[in-house]
Amino acid sequence: MASQYIVSARKYRPDTFESLVGQDTIARTLKNSIVRGQLAHAYLFCGPRGVGKTTTARIFAKAINCSNPSADMEPCGECESCKSFSEGRSYCIHELDAASNNGVEDIKALMDQVRIPPQVGKYSVYIIDEVHMLSPQAFNAFLKTLEEPPAYAIFILATTEKHKILPTILSRCQTYDFNRISVEDIVRQLREIAGKENVKIDDESLHVIASKADGAMRDALTIFDQTVAFCGTTVDYKDVLKNLNVLDYEYSFNLTDAFLAGDYSRAFLIFDEVLSKGFNALHFIAALSSHFRDLLVSRSAGLDALLELPASLKERYREQASRCSVKFLYDALGITSVCESGYKASVNPRLHIEFALMRLSQLSSGPAAVSAAQPSAPATQPATASVSQPATATRTASPAASSAPQPSAPAVQPAASSASSPAAPDSSSPAALTTPSPEAGRTRRTRTAKADVLSVKSLTEDKEKVEVEAPAQISDRRLSEQEVKEKWQELATLYVSKPRLANAIASSQLCLTEEEGVSVVTFSVFNQAQLIWIQERCLHELEGNFQRLTSSTVRLRVEVIPEEEKPQVAYMPSEKAKDLMEKNAEVKNLVTDFGLDVK
Repeated sequence: MASQYIVSARKYRPDTFESLVGQDTIARTLKNSIVRGQLAHAYLFCGPRGVGKTTTARIFAKAINCSNPSADMEPCGECESCKSFSEGRSYCIHELDAASNNGVEDIKALMDQVRIPPQVGKYSVYIIDEVHMLSPQAFNAFLKTLEEPPAYAIFILATTEKHKILPTILSRCQTYDFNRISVEDIVRQLREIAGKENVKIDDESLHVIASKADGAMRDALTIFDQTVAFCGTTVDYKDVLKNLNVLDYEYSFNLTDAFLAGDYSRAFLIFDEVLSKGFNALHFIAALSSHFRDLLVSRSAGLDALLELPASLKERYREQASRCSVKFLYDALGITSVCESGYKASVNPRLHIEFALMRLSQLSSGPAAVSAAQPSAPATQPATASVSQPATATRTASPAASSAPQPSAPAVQPAASSASSPAAPDSSSPAALTTPSPEAGRTRRTRTAKADVLSVKSLTEDKEKVEVEAPAQISDRRLSEQEVKEKWQELATLYVSKPRLANAIASSQLCLTEEEGVSVVTFSVFNQAQLIWIQERCLHELEGNFQRLTSSTVRLRVEVIPEEEKPQVAYMPSEKAKDLMEKNAEVKNLVTDFGLDVK
């Protein structure tokens, strides 16, 4: 009995256009070309593995040589041409495997065979599978025959890697792009095959198999055979998950419930259970991302077509999605995406994922919990205000007060400072929350200058915005060029903790103009990278600080210095020596007297 067994991928291989799965458009186009007699001399079938390229080529070859095709141009399977091809003795349909016959000699033998007209049928059809494996010399030898073949010769080329085929070959063929087969089509086909094989299997198991196949019908049939071999004729959902090493949907649902409840300890235990069963941690976080995506899709009734899930699971997704806000799902996807991208670079992958689970568990606790889960976020309110006032206190303050910078509480404060200070304002008053004292402002800038590192990172990361105290009133008065230059240098000193940005400000060229009654200051930088960085990161902050320094409404613009106006900078040692000799006559005399080589 074992010797007579045929795998499902071969046993249920389609033999008609009607039985093709997921390629209805291509099947219809090919049948119409046969009906109208508009057959090309060369076709190229390209697409992923296991989607029916070679199968379609065989059906097409049978159909154009069939003596008694049906009304919709399906091969009859009863005429001599159809029988000879099915039995492997056809003299008018030839198959060539380009993976093992990829040399010039193989193509020459094919060209000699093309000269022989068909003995049965109208056309000699040559199916060349994996055509991208042909060598460049074989492709060139094949060009002439492909361009001007005999009237009875038709070439069908099949490949999974279209980009490897020469453009001269592509231009001589009608190209058909085969798509991946949808999960629903695969499930429908597997259900029919399971009925023919007397296998009892539920829709959840079929969806798992179809998802695992990744759009390839041949892979789905192979996995189906593997599952039946493991489970027998009665297939259980849990056995399918165990056999295919697929993570159960139940874990994702339970994890999301834990996140909504803010229970990170329960999330840790579920993650540990997943690892104890041998699942890959990266696949775990990827499955969690897919779960959040499906929840987001489930929130809208018009997006049901985007969910490739059985009906029972769709209803469960809708129920859980109704308990999740869009912001929660959006933030959760952001956390899992960052976790996926940084997983391979992490020294401790498990801790990397557990930290992501902790952040996910904090999402349901509100904005304050989210900011607490991110240690890199700077403090924006005094400690006393955060304890005694709700988070909405600052939002109810007046616009004038909210525009003023808010001091941060120092990390370490002497105990005597509170006792020696004059009467402190009540922390519950709005003024205490929004109006900083001059001492607090200076303390903030001093702490920032000490905390920032003088490196490229200090330029490319905005850890904390640098702000000056707001003036009493900002007017629309016209600025003078001298005042602009003086205040511009003061602006550069504000960014002493970011030396690269400070140097770029201090060394830039200024141009003062007026547009619609507003002063416009244009400053220049040396290259396009500096311009893009300033525009995207700190132009708005620079403009606000400059307005406070000048007590006037002013707009800032940045541009790149033209190449012809850039100062010449000495880089090579010889250039530096020449520049030094030009600036210092004593150095020039020293070089001349001792005959020194400055090159």
